[in-house]
Amino acid sequence: MSRTDYQTAVQQIGILKTLAAYDPHIAGTPPLGVEVETSDIDILCCAADAEDFVADVLRSYGEMSGFRIWQWVSKDRPVIATFRACGWHFEIFASPLPVAKQFGWRHFEMEQRLLALGGDGFKSAIQALRRQSIKTEPAFWAALGQEGDAYLGLLSLEQATETELRAMLDAAGFGSS
Repeated sequence: MSRTDYQTAVQQIGILKTLAAYDPHIAGTPPLGVEVETSDIDILCCAADAEDFVADVLRSYGEMSGFRIWQWVSKDRPVIATFRACGWHFEIFASPLPVAKQFGWRHFEMEQRLLALGGDGFKSAIQALRRQSIKTEPAFWAALGQEGDAYLGLLSLEQATETELRAMLDAAGFGSS
């Protein structure tokens, strides 16, 4: 079955409206334009009360294909729910932290900045790495020619200026186009 574009899928299941009380934000590879066939649609939420969130998600999406929901036992104990709809795998991540402070959103914003500065060559490099089943953050970090923890590495670039990021992209072979 072919799938719809991610915006249509999000609209068809009404997830942003359904989860509006939890400040939902779409993140991940589809809005970045570097998705591959196995990409999912990530929805990041802020849920101060995990029990209320779980009840709302179960009520709205509990009957969806492949539905699963669980809560981490460490850190801020986020809740994760997954299911399939409209040809896409959806993953909802809900933490008590505001979305703007969540690592997933901060990575997404950094990836947006790098794609905006890196041009088509950088985007193509990310897509090629993603097609090799490399996760998004490690794909960005590898394309930049960096080693070590990609997740912490991207966060370490948050305060970098545009000039500093361009220099990093230039050093990795993605000069201005």
